[in-house]
Formats: sequence, structure tokens, C-alpha cells
Amino acid sequence: MTTKTATTPAAQQAGAPQRRFTFNLRQSGIYIAFALIVVLFTVLTDGALLTPQNISNIIVQNSYVLILAIGMILVIIGGHIDLSVGSVVALTGAICAVLTVQMGLPWPLAVLITLLAGAVIGAAQGYWVAFFGIPAFIVTLGGMLVFRALTLTVLGNQGIGPFPDQIRTLANGFTEGYLGNVGLGPLGGADLVSLLVGVAVVVGFAFNQWRNRKARLSYGQVVDPFPIFVAKIALAAAVVLAVVVQLARFRNLPWVLVLLAVLALGYSVMANKSVFGRHIYAIGGNLQAATLSGVKVKQVTFWVFVNMGVLSALAGVIFAGRLNQAGPTAGNAFELDAIAAAFIGGAAVQGGVGRVVGAITGGLIMGVINNGMSLIGAPSERVMLVKGLVLLAAVAYDVWTKRRGRA
Repeated sequence: MTTKTATTPAAQQAGAPQRRFTFNLRQSGIYIAFALIVVLFTVLTDGALLTPQNISNIIVQNSYVLILAIGMILVIIGGHIDLSVGSVVALTGAICAVLTVQMGLPWPLAVLITLLAGAVIGAAQGYWVAFFGIPAFIVTLGGMLVFRALTLTVLGNQGIGPFPDQIRTLANGFTEGYLGNVGLGPLGGADLVSLLVGVAVVVGFAFNQWRNRKARLSYGQVVDPFPIFVAKIALAAAVVLAVVVQLARFRNLPWVLVLLAVLALGYSVMANKSVFGRHIYAIGGNLQAATLSGVKVKQVTFWVFVNMGVLSALAGVIFAGRLNQAGPTAGNAFELDAIAAAFIGGAAVQGGVGRVVGAITGGLIMGVINNGMSLIGAPSERVMLVKGLVLLAAVAYDVWTKRRGRA
């Protein structure tokens, strides 16, 4: 007869296994690819890609795609797809224009009504997918046509503008230099508030990683050796601070970047820490098992599409504010960019796999390709060719890593 001895958390921490340095191709490959693409276009453009103004342009010009990618990754993780987001962007932008420009409503009320309209659109599509069982591909394909037709009806085949200054500032504006500039030697002056925000982000990230490592050690889980752990944090901190310094040297932090940071943090916590987020992964990973485990599949699917509608409406407001008018052709092919960002960022075709940060990275890859090829004067057909090949390579890479993992 054998006797089991209980192990205390302190003992587990003292003897917790530490793995040797390993490279997770599936999780880290997207960041390596992003770095290589940035280096490539930095060389091809003689450094123009990483100038302060151009970094700001990349963020502002691709903000709507990044917002859509956050919602799309959750839809894809749940095992669905949404082809209507581009048309929803156009329709909600038109609704916001009518409310602010033609009806003269205060801009906060107009934006709130627009977001509610996006929620209603998402609820309508989610209802057919979740409770009627119609495939999301079919429902959202029909929605793409219906909402585009409604956009043309609302706008009368003409643009409506200009938007209030506050909406334009959210889309194109920058934070104020509340504390003035600080000298950075050969780099010149930079906004002090922006630099402090960058430092705060790095400190918060490091603390969160340390807390996660401590929690894993307390349960006796395998962690990276401490030097590797520190090196990863240092690398991430260097990248964040480099971007923030460049932005601080130009015109401070774009307001849309602040919005994206809040969305990325909130949705990352929701996806990884909340019950709702875990249910989305469970549904996409194994629908039958999730159902048998008591997950309310229909309700979760419904709210995923409601969320996609709200984020599409937010992207519609941002895009219309950036152009300073709502146009009938707004949002064309945005759904393709959002879907591509999700898959390039590591989402699996079958669902159940993906990360919010990965989707944002995928969107930035598409943005860097667009911007970099524009800087070198490449024709539009070549840009589309490269983006298509990158998407195909990302999906092929996902399939290859899965097969490699099974071998």
C-alpha cells in the first residue's frame, strides 16, 4: 500500500520545472514574420517606413481594419465568419452622418445611436445563425448585399459631410502636449506625456508577465528560465518604447491608438480570463463537447455577432470621420482585410484557435505591406498579389504546424 504526500504551493515553487529555451512556431511565427516584413520594407524604402510621420500614418490609416479584426477574430474562434462587416461599416457611417450633419444631433448621442444600430444589425444576423441554424456564411453574405443596398438608400448615392470636429479628432486627431516636450539628444524633442504613457505600458506589461509567471510557479507548471523570461520582456519593451518615441516626436499619440489600446486590452482580458471568452473557444474547438458541457451555444453565438455589429459600427464612425464624409462606396472589401488579418494573425480555419493580439498583428502586417509598397511606388495590382500570397502562406503555415504537431 502506498501513501500519497501532499505538496504545498511553496514546495512546488521551489521545485517547479523550468523548460529549456523552446521556440513555439505557431505562436511566435507571426511576430517573427512581422519583424522580417518591417525590416524588408525599411531597407527597400531607405528608412522611410519607420519615420515618425509614417508610423503615425500606418496606425491612423489602418485603425478601422484593426477594430474590425478584433471582432472578426472572436467570430472565427467561434467557428463562424462574417462577410457583411464592410457593408455594415458603410451603413453605420451613413447613419452617423444623417444624425450629426442633417439632423443636428449632439455628436455623443449620434455615436451612441450608431453603435446601437450596429448592435441591432449584429443581433439580426446572430439570431438567424444561432437560433435558426443557418450557416453564418450565408447569413452574412445576404447581409452584405442588404446593408449595402440600405446604405445607398440612406445616402441617395451621394456623400454626406462634413462631420463634427470631435468625430474628426477621434479619427485623425492627436493627444495634447499637456506637459510640453523633453529633449532626447540627437532625436530632438518629444512629448513628455506620450513618453510617460509608453513607460506605464511597459511597466504594466512586465508586472502582468511576472504575476503570470509567479502563478504558474505556485502550481508547479513549466516556465521559461528566468534569463529567457527577462529577455522576452526586454524585447517587447524595446519595441513599444521605440514606437512611442517616434510618435512622441511627431504629433503625440493618435486618439485612435488610445482607443485601440483600450479595445485590445479589454478584449484580450475577456477572451482569456472570462467565462464568456472561454465558451467561445470551447464552441469553436469542439461544438459537441461544449454543448454536452453545458455551454449555452446559441446565446454565446448570438452575442458574438452582436459584438461584431457594434465594432463594425465603431469602425464605420472612425472611417467616416477620417474621410470627413459618409460615402456609398465606403467599406468595400473591408471584410476581406479583417478576415485576412485574423487568419494571418494565427486564427484556425476550423475555429477554436486565435488571439486578439495576433489579429491586431495580422492587421498591422497588411498595413505595413500596403504602406511599404506605396512608398516604393508599386502598382495596386502588385499590392493585391503580395497580400494574397501572404494570406495563403499564413493559412498554409497554420496547416503545416498542425501536421507537425501531430507527427
